[in-house]
Amino acid sequence: MSPLYRAPRGTVDVLPKEQPYWEHVYQTATRLCQLYGYSRIDTPIFEEAGLFARGVGQTTDIVQKEMYVFQDRGGEMMALRPEGTANVCRAYIQHGMHNLPQPVRLYYWGPAFRYDRPQAGRQRQFTHFGYEAIGEDDPALDAEVIELAWRLYQELGLTDLTLHLNSIGDPNCQPGYLAALKAYYEDKLGKVCPDCRARFQKNPLRLLDCKVESCQPIIASAPPFTDYLCEECARHFQELRSYLETMTIPYSLNPRLVRGLDYYTRTVFEIQPPEEGAQNTIGAGGRYDGLIEELGGRPTPAIGLATGIERIIANLKRAKVPTPAPARPAAFVVYQTAAARSAAVRLASELRRAGIAAVMALGERSLKAQMRQANAAGVLYTAILGEEELATGTVILRRMEDGHQERVATKAVRRSIAKGLRQAR
Repeated sequence: MSPLYRAPRGTVDVLPKEQPYWEHVYQTATRLCQLYGYSRIDTPIFEEAGLFARGVGQTTDIVQKEMYVFQDRGGEMMALRPEGTANVCRAYIQHGMHNLPQPVRLYYWGPAFRYDRPQAGRQRQFTHFGYEAIGEDDPALDAEVIELAWRLYQELGLTDLTLHLNSIGDPNCQPGYLAALKAYYEDKLGKVCPDCRARFQKNPLRLLDCKVESCQPIIASAPPFTDYLCEECARHFQELRSYLETMTIPYSLNPRLVRGLDYYTRTVFEIQPPEEGAQNTIGAGGRYDGLIEELGGRPTPAIGLATGIERIIANLKRAKVPTPAPARPAAFVVYQTAAARSAAVRLASELRRAGIAAVMALGERSLKAQMRQANAAGVLYTAILGEEELATGTVILRRMEDGHQERVATKAVRRSIAKGLRQAR
């Protein structure tokens, strides 16, 4: 019989057997962020739709095609967040974080939503981990943001990654490049996809972000942005490269990398595994020195990164990277008679209060069936209670690894299990 309901298209259930991957990524990312001085921030899953239209860009694919937009009962147009940077910048402005010591370093973790054709590496609901460093334009900060991402993937066990790096300048040098780019594309519009013909008119820089296969040869021969950088942007980029070399972080210059959001300036980067394909980037980011001002704040430089957890986990599986084994209960409490059930409830409760993970058998199963459950649970010990144990104030403690068992006083069960756990480590 098929289920009445299923998860919506483009979403997945993360089942218990998958959770060790998620815990591994979350704990590693959190530890590293704290090591680098980042503090956690959580923002709402939905915001005013205008926040993303203004911040991400009206002509981006995210705003034009992918955002989940709805009108709430108060008549306000809202959107499920498609990314995390605009939310964090809104919070930075709203809560006066410019008064804090700069840069303000923030990290976040949570679901994001984009309506797109579901495929490997891209779901309609996905999980973003990201971090932002707001309030400083020093290229050393750019290097720090990249180093944190590089270390994250290294410590998770991902190797053979490539860091693609570029600078797309600032409002001083972008106009000159855009003029050159349009001149290059002008006689090629008949060969590009319909979306690129629209981008040519509305937002020429997005031409370089097209993923359509037929457009790739044209993109590959487009003029490189680095040839058009102003003196200040060229200096910033050269210093960043010098810092990365000091940190021994290898990178590949990609002079046509622009990223898919309008708020980027100067530094942009992507980190990719060896597998080819448009959806294989596992982490990306860049500098967005004009975004906070665009959202109503004072001029504030900033840089950040976002990475998709589902893509990280897919790469961990592909590379057969082992993850820490899931935590198992230390003890399983079983009972031989109905009269011993109350004592079993009490013992399981006492073990948990003592910090020992314990599971208790339930229902009217036989002792043999309960022991099978204990064995399947992979516990270290099984505590057995029956009439004799109730009469003598004892518990039979069986070590499941070798079947050795002994009778111990009820009050000593916690100490015996704790000692066994220490020896098993």
